[in-house]
Amino acid sequence: MDIRYSANQRDFKRYTTEETRKEFLIENLYVADEVVAVYSHVDRMVTLGCMPVSETVSIDKGIDIWKNFGTGYFLERREIGIFNIGGAGVVEADGEVFHMGYKDCLYITMGTKRVTFTSDDKASPAKFYMVSAPAHKPCKTTFIPIDKAARRPVGAAETSNKRVINQFIHPDVLETCQLSMGMTVLEQGSVWNTMPAHTHERRMEVYMYFEVPEDQVVFHMMGEGSETRHIVMQNEQAVISPSWSIHAGAGTSNYTFIWAMGGENQAFDDMDTIPMTELR
Repeated sequence: MDIRYSANQRDFKRYTTEETRKEFLIENLYVADEVVAVYSHVDRMVTLGCMPVSETVSIDKGIDIWKNFGTGYFLERREIGIFNIGGAGVVEADGEVFHMGYKDCLYITMGTKRVTFTSDDKASPAKFYMVSAPAHKPCKTTFIPIDKAARRPVGAAETSNKRVINQFIHPDVLETCQLSMGMTVLEQGSVWNTMPAHTHERRMEVYMYFEVPEDQVVFHMMGEGSETRHIVMQNEQAVISPSWSIHAGAGTSNYTFIWAMGGENQAFDDMDTIPMTELR
């Protein structure tokens, strides 16, 4: 497991491009029959990827649970959200079987002892993208297919940000302890997300960009609004955003991204918006 410690905004101003990428960028999430995990000390969020090809893969494969979490099993004190961004696959959670197609989502509650992943076809393997947050109470494990997400069209073609926010793991859809996740799909011709930019001091966020064409990139903006930096991101890469950082992006084409938040609350209006004319 890759461990990332918390970075502060004062030191961040002196980071080189390489240091910024090493601290916040998550690459190579999908390795055949492995679990790739990055533990961030920012709100103790864990970002994971699993691409089962030739075998059924357990969520704790290659992870020293006691060393990294001090618990008996991965979800003993955690909840998790799972999206499938690959071929059809199956997630089994304590005996419950969930068939997941492209862009389907599954929330699994704290206290679930065994979670495994399988692909229907190894020639077109599933790619399970996951974010896990600490939890203090059990909720209900819930499958949310893409057609059951709460759709929120926003933006406009005139400002190059016409998009649909799909809410999956969200207070308007189901109860969780603290984790929130959703998927934003930009329409063709639109490239901007999360602009005007904002921060939310009481929550961190992770973005995972996908459906980025192979020869295209996304410029992900981060840092304090008064002194921004960027990370150039490619398809199926994720980025950690501390509470003090903006999190916005512009692509050289349209794209899709999955957002995940955890922290003190789930109040989506609890944010500090920064006017675009004040960004530096």
